[in-house]
Amino acid sequence: MNDRFGSLPVAHMIPIAHIRSDFSSKFGVPRQAGLVEELRAAIVFEPPYRAPEALRGIEGFSHLWLIWEFSKNKRQNWSPTVRPPRLGGNQRMGVFATRSPFRPNPIGLSCVKLEGVELSGPDGPVLVVSGADLVDGTPIFDIKPYIPYADCHPEAVGGFAGAAPEGALTVDIPPDLMERIPEDRRAALEGVLAQDPRPHYQDDPQRVYGFGFAGLEVRFRVAGGVLTVVDIVKE
Repeated sequence: MNDRFGSLPVAHMIPIAHIRSDFSSKFGVPRQAGLVEELRAAIVFEPPYRAPEALRGIEGFSHLWLIWEFSKNKRQNWSPTVRPPRLGGNQRMGVFATRSPFRPNPIGLSCVKLEGVELSGPDGPVLVVSGADLVDGTPIFDIKPYIPYADCHPEAVGGFAGAAPEGALTVDIPPDLMERIPEDRRAALEGVLAQDPRPHYQDDPQRVYGFGFAGLEVRFRVAGGVLTVVDIVKE
């Protein structure tokens, strides 16, 4: 690291909410929002912001932008270039040409689908969303509605990340292990696994990977385009 880039400034924004998701760590989280529509998460507001009137009209929007903190990737210094996993981790690109979590300010942006607003309960109001790519407990700084006429650009060019990821993996979960997964989480877990949670540059068919999901540790290996779950235990 070249010291001329200096230390990061101290952030003064405060979270208005935190997300409750099934991911206990970064590993396994989809690389972009919306890739696994079956994933459900809840946005729980901090007490000062639990005001139903602050959400008035939000039910009229199908999707929301979440502005949040890469709370698991804080660093004292920053680098002007990073190694995107999409490029195999071997090629450096400018940090502002990537969505790398290692940024001067650790801020993330995700578009999620609004599934509902729960007004009752001790934590209400709570926003229920799908397709979120956030670790459980991630601080959220702001929420804004997605506006199709302004935010959707079908003619946009995606640079080195323009092409969609290659075909999804075939997922094999033995029946006895499938029984250990809560029924309402099975489709979401299969969707996450099909996206191939491994780093792009790793392809060892003998290696067993594992990540936390819905209070479980899911262990798997990948060979020949097939992801096989080898064990599921409680975290």
